[in-house]
Amino acid sequence: MVETSLIFVESKIALSFAAFFFVCWFFNFNGEKIFMNTSTQTTYSIKTFTSPSPLESLVGNTPLLPLRRIFSDIHPGVQIFAKAEWFNPGGSIKDRPALAILRRALTDGSLGLDGLPFPGRRLLDSTSGNMGIAYATFGAALGVPVTLAVPANASPERIAILRSLGADLILTDPSEGSDGAIRFVRELALCDPEGYWYANQYDNPANWQSHYNTTGPEIYTQTASQVTHFIAGLGTSGTLTGAGRFFKAQNPDIQLVAVQPDGPFHGLEGLKHMPSAIQPGIFDPALPDRTLAIDTEQAHKMVRSLARQEGLFVGISSGAAAWAAYQLALELTNGVVVTIFPDAGYKYLSDKNLWNNPK
Repeated sequence: MVETSLIFVESKIALSFAAFFFVCWFFNFNGEKIFMNTSTQTTYSIKTFTSPSPLESLVGNTPLLPLRRIFSDIHPGVQIFAKAEWFNPGGSIKDRPALAILRRALTDGSLGLDGLPFPGRRLLDSTSGNMGIAYATFGAALGVPVTLAVPANASPERIAILRSLGADLILTDPSEGSDGAIRFVRELALCDPEGYWYANQYDNPANWQSHYNTTGPEIYTQTASQVTHFIAGLGTSGTLTGAGRFFKAQNPDIQLVAVQPDGPFHGLEGLKHMPSAIQPGIFDPALPDRTLAIDTEQAHKMVRSLARQEGLFVGISSGAAAWAAYQLALELTNGVVVTIFPDAGYKYLSDKNLWNNPK
C-alpha cells in the first residue's frame, strides 16, 4: 500500500509574548524565512518570493488525495487517488500549460523577449473557461493583454472571472461548442497577425510538455513510484499526453486511460468527444491503453457524491474522472489508480440541475 503523506498547511501563527521566547527566526541562503521552536528543536520554513511574478512559484506541487469513503466497495488491494488541481493559483490544472506557453512566448519573440512583453501585442486563444482564466491570471501578472473566444454557454461564473481579470472576451455560438471558438480565433489571427499572437493551446507542444515536466513527476514521487494506472480526461489532451509519456518512460507497464464524453452532445465542460471534434494537434491516439466513455449524468452524480461523502467540492470533469477511476478499480484486485481533478466546483454553482438533484 502507498504511504502517501499529504500535508496542507494554512497557518495563522499568532505568537504571544511568552511564545516568542521559544521561537527563533532567521533567513537561509535560498531566501527562505526559517523559524525554530527551540523547545522541540523543530524547524519550519516559509518561502519568500523575489520573482517579478510570485504566482509562478505557486503553480504545481498540488496535493494527492486518497478517495476512501466513496469507493468502499472496491478490492482492499486497490487504492484510488486524485490530484487536487484547484490548489493552483488560477484554480485549475490549466495553470500549468498556460504558464508554460506564456513563458516560452515571452522568450522566443512571439510575445516578447527576455521575459518582457512587446507593448500592445495580445495573446489570443479559444477556451471553454479554465485555460482562459489561467491565461488571464498570468497575463495580468506578467503584463500581457489577453483576448479569448469563449462559447456563450460557458458558465456565468467563468465568464465573470475572466472579465474580472481583465480579459477581452468574444462569445461565440454555443451550438458550435469549443470547435466554433477554435475556428473563430484562427480567422481572427489571420486577419491581424501583428496585433495578436495565437497561443493555440490545442496544438502548442508547451501544453503537453508542461505535464511531462511537472504533473507526471509529481504523481510518480507522491506515489513512491507505485502508480499502476493513470486516468485523465481528454480536452486538449495535454495532461494525458504529457504525464502519460512521462509514465511510460519510467515504467511501460503503467496503464494510461483516457476519458471522454460518450457522444458529441454532452454536458461535460472542458472535455471533447474526439471522434466528432476537431482533434488537437498534440493528441496522440496511440498513447492511451484504453479509452472510457462517460455519460454526463454519471459525471454529475459523482460530483454530488464527492461533495457529500468525501467533502470534495469539485467540477464536472472531476466527476467524470472519478467515475472512470471507479469503473476501472472495480476490475482490479491490486493497483494504485491516480486520476486528475482539474478544478473545484465553484464555477458551476449556477447549474441548478447539477446541485439540486437529491441523489
